[in-house]
Amino acid sequence: MISIKSEEEFRAMREAGRIVAEVLAWAREGVKAGMTTLDIDAEAERIIRAGGATPEFKGYRGFPASICASINEEVVHGIPGKRKLKSGDVIGIDVGARWGGFVGDAAITLAVGKVTKEAERLIETCRECLDLAIAATAPGARLSAIGAAVQIHAESRGYTLVREYAGHGIGRHMHEEPSVPNYVDPRSRHRDHVLRPGMAICIEPMVNQGGPEVRVLDDDWTVVTRDGSLSAHFEHTVAIKATGAEVMTVL
Repeated sequence: MISIKSEEEFRAMREAGRIVAEVLAWAREGVKAGMTTLDIDAEAERIIRAGGATPEFKGYRGFPASICASINEEVVHGIPGKRKLKSGDVIGIDVGARWGGFVGDAAITLAVGKVTKEAERLIETCRECLDLAIAATAPGARLSAIGAAVQIHAESRGYTLVREYAGHGIGRHMHEEPSVPNYVDPRSRHRDHVLRPGMAICIEPMVNQGGPEVRVLDDDWTVVTRDGSLSAHFEHTVAIKATGAEVMTVL
């Protein structure tokens, strides 16, 4: 069932989103070569708790950390550890925070030091996919408009999209209905919901430099590209208002 939020509930989601945005703002400036992903996780948790929130990912279905940190061919759900970042790496950082009973969720992909032009182009394209998807989000629009915006742009630039994972509804729970695919699947017309005021969704394109196929590592969490190619991931929590889409994971 798709939940419809009140304005009071949206206020709590905005605060959760603001705290998530604080973490990602720090990451844009603070993540450097030589840091471990555990270092990033520790600072993220400190910022979340300092804001009066709790890390939503920690303990979620047994996940052991406060953020997901996914490097290079890792698409999503990377577990922070002792691995040190080096110049040329690409890292996706996914953050969730709970405040006042509601959740905010967002992700960015960052270049560490000097990366290749190909890596820069991949990151730029994925970020543009998110922007275009948000621009397509409005009351009365269908979910397929979001998937089409992502798919058309990514494929026009020669990239592929991960199909096993998608965006999602969000509110009191991190994962709610509906699923928000990053492509258009004609077989899923019965799930092509009309966006209504009061809905909240996470839009999160996952764009691969190589093929779309992925697999899960033996840790049962980390998703990697099957061919070892680079992947990028961006995400925002977006509220559907009568006046249009409101991005909630911003400062």
